[in-house]
Amino acid sequence: MAETGKIVVRFAPSPTGYLHLGSARTALFNWLYARREGGKFLLRIEDTDKERSKDEFLKEILEDLKWLGMDFDGELLFQSKRLSVYKEYATRLLDKKLAYKEGEAIIFKVEKSRVIKINDAIHGEIAFNTDEIKDQVLIKSDGFPAYNFACAVDDHDMGITLVIRGDDHISNTPKQILFYEALGFKAPNFAHMPLMMAKDGSKLSKRHGGVSIAEYKKEGYLPGALANYLLLLGWSPGKNREIINLEETKKIFKIEDLGNVQVQFDIDKLKWINGEYIRQKSAKELAALIKNAKRIDAGADENYLERVVDLYKTRFRTLDEFANLTRCFFGDGFPTDAEAEKKREKYLKDEKTKKALTEFTAALKKLENFSSESIEKACRKVAEEYNVKPATVIHPARVAISGKTVGAGLFEMMELLGKKRVVERLGKVL
Repeated sequence: MAETGKIVVRFAPSPTGYLHLGSARTALFNWLYARREGGKFLLRIEDTDKERSKDEFLKEILEDLKWLGMDFDGELLFQSKRLSVYKEYATRLLDKKLAYKEGEAIIFKVEKSRVIKINDAIHGEIAFNTDEIKDQVLIKSDGFPAYNFACAVDDHDMGITLVIRGDDHISNTPKQILFYEALGFKAPNFAHMPLMMAKDGSKLSKRHGGVSIAEYKKEGYLPGALANYLLLLGWSPGKNREIINLEETKKIFKIEDLGNVQVQFDIDKLKWINGEYIRQKSAKELAALIKNAKRIDAGADENYLERVVDLYKTRFRTLDEFANLTRCFFGDGFPTDAEAEKKREKYLKDEKTKKALTEFTAALKKLENFSSESIEKACRKVAEEYNVKPATVIHPARVAISGKTVGAGLFEMMELLGKKRVVERLGKVL
């Protein structure tokens, strides 16, 4: 039981799958509220689905919460270890004639023609009529509790003062209030957040991008950026700010500032925020993240990797994007984009262009100082000699050394790749 007057909130994941983006957002707002108010953030594991609950999912959920920057207070509470508690409370209601048995199941009798009202912290007053609620299962025939009953009992025993959860639970609230009343418990307050939807207004699914935190970790998103984006789905720090970390948010977050309209998940906005977080980090920090995430060959020279990162820092928004953009720096087995293949064929069909590129390759071989400045000078000299625009040499050269039509500055790329690799790659194309 919580101390009197102490704020206590909870997050109650079910270990039947990975942590969903929407669930992570719910956890985040609960955590922020507890930290802002100096209260407690508890975790309850709703693992009564014997078939689908798995330890691997629980482990990943806990790791994902930690990765996003959330810690929790006290011990984990497992519903599967509290079956006798639920049975005891259900038996009390049987003894009080407020429930009845149906085989091995225990069913709660719902009093009809009652209006139940709650003052939701986000939506204001919401009213329910019990005529629309059928009798509720407390204990199923297999001895396991029904969701709403276990939830009400647990929230009481954990001393929860405010239940912050998604709008999809609004219909569960009057049922739980009936249990609180019947057992003589004080009901907590409620705050139901609008759900996170896809941009087209449909339920978020894989076709809109990843749906689990684990997927975004694998794709190379930074935890601070993902937490920052989830914050903006229903809350704002004001003054049109979009970049804010959790430490600062903890000081200013208020539950009443949460919006009451559905929010839309936008993968492009998330990528933009992630790109902003990437730019805030040094090349050294990013190189370490890239190496630890095994986005490139673990044997890559650290100084060389940092130089590649520095060259591309403003061009990638996830660690995966970095790996895709920079394959040419870590080996010769890089693929050539379809668009790049077309451009290469187009340029090499022109004899003048081919000669200019051949001359440029020869000029590069002779350079003693293989710097971006001297490479650029050689390129412009050849273009002038053949009376073509420098781009006529630059475009096919870029495709030859990187397999792409876009990237960092060509001359800086060449300097970093080194004379041997550049000349070899140009030679293969010619």
